[in-house]
Amino acid sequence: MKNLTEFVCQQCGYKSPQFLGKCPECGEWNSLVETSVDVGKSETVVSRNFELLKLADVRSQKTGRISTGFSEFDRVLGGGIVAGSIVLISGDPGIGKSTLLLQCAMKIAEVSKVSKGSKVSKVALNKPRTLDTSDPSVLYVSGEESAQQVKIRADRIGKIPNSLYILPETDVDVVVAASEKLKPQLMIIDSVQTLTSSKLSGSAGSVGQLRECSQILQRHAKSTNTSIFVVGHVTKEGSIAGPKVLEHLVDAVLNLEGDEMHAFRILRSNKNRFGSTFEVGVFEMQDVGMVEVANPSQVFLAQRIATKAGSVVTSTVAGGRPILAEVQALVTPTIFGIPARRVTGLDFSRMQVVIASLGRAAKLALGNLDIYLNVAGGLKITEPAVDLAAALAVVSAVVEKPVKDGICAFGEVGLLGELRPVGNIKNRIAEAKRLGFSDFVTSERFKTLEDAVSYAVHGG
Repeated sequence: MKNLTEFVCQQCGYKSPQFLGKCPECGEWNSLVETSVDVGKSETVVSRNFELLKLADVRSQKTGRISTGFSEFDRVLGGGIVAGSIVLISGDPGIGKSTLLLQCAMKIAEVSKVSKGSKVSKVALNKPRTLDTSDPSVLYVSGEESAQQVKIRADRIGKIPNSLYILPETDVDVVVAASEKLKPQLMIIDSVQTLTSSKLSGSAGSVGQLRECSQILQRHAKSTNTSIFVVGHVTKEGSIAGPKVLEHLVDAVLNLEGDEMHAFRILRSNKNRFGSTFEVGVFEMQDVGMVEVANPSQVFLAQRIATKAGSVVTSTVAGGRPILAEVQALVTPTIFGIPARRVTGLDFSRMQVVIASLGRAAKLALGNLDIYLNVAGGLKITEPAVDLAAALAVVSAVVEKPVKDGICAFGEVGLLGELRPVGNIKNRIAEAKRLGFSDFVTSERFKTLEDAVSYAVHGG
């Protein structure tokens, strides 16, 4: 059967035999995407035998999971890798995506080999070996690096198990054929933007190639029960490069975040069909690769100076996990006519609202002051529960007086200066008590921002 391609508008469905910058039907620019078309396909509907099932009659099956070797990674996935699932991992260049996945591949391959009773030994990746399909293995597909480059990084991480294979290839058909021959329990694609399909004439990374290659990988994962990790690049705006269909095709979307100036990395779940969303795992980048941080609250507060003004501890929740973080504020007289507002690790728009509410509730003249807010350690907090801690930090910096010892503050601040409750209060308090905090400034104790400031900063 002969395969041809045509360009289809993603907005109105207009079809063209060649690429057009502007769709003549709807007028959208760059909306025509190359799509594979089967010429010999019949237009008539072919009747096929099918079976209707009642959902209540479908037997429930327990989904087996494979451990990544990192408890933090397993937490984000919902307990481990589900067989036959496809997971998309994105992040800024150099953040550590390839390193983390290579470590997982080595750990899974080593566990598989040990479970078979074989001895783990280091083998050169470029040395030909006879495939042993009876042994669970891991296939690492590298489209950006050569086998020698991956070998250098693997040697730095640790011993390379025998059941870890590498395939420097960008043709998706070759990748699928190699996977069908090896039958790995896990396949890693680094990255999906480098894959191409011979059915399309577009270059690697184009919308048509991304969609076609992703669909081929999805069908392979479901038909062979092979778990697949796919690395995806991000755009300048921080979103995943390529069409949104890339996120719809996969079972989970994970994002590796972090500041280049800090060693900590946050693995965040934005979509997960087999677990909770918005779950996080904390890692630290070291010379030997990624090292999981089992107690992130203690790490983020390790270098805090409690006696300094402008420092307040808050308890934030990522998924179902409470994490303690330090919110810092620095206030200086403004030099120019317009006061500066600089926010790092917090939502800038919310902090503008908090500062405006604070000026009225605490009766402070903030119009001639530059205010700088930061979350220590490179952690990013977007939930409203950090509002109260940020407000207390600003007041503490303005009056140059530290908050009371042992205070942990969390709560949402309204436009009228009222404090609103937040969720998971018991978990937040339990985590704070575990680290020695005994005094809590919350909406349950104080109804207004003015009362909270009076107690925490002024001791009233």
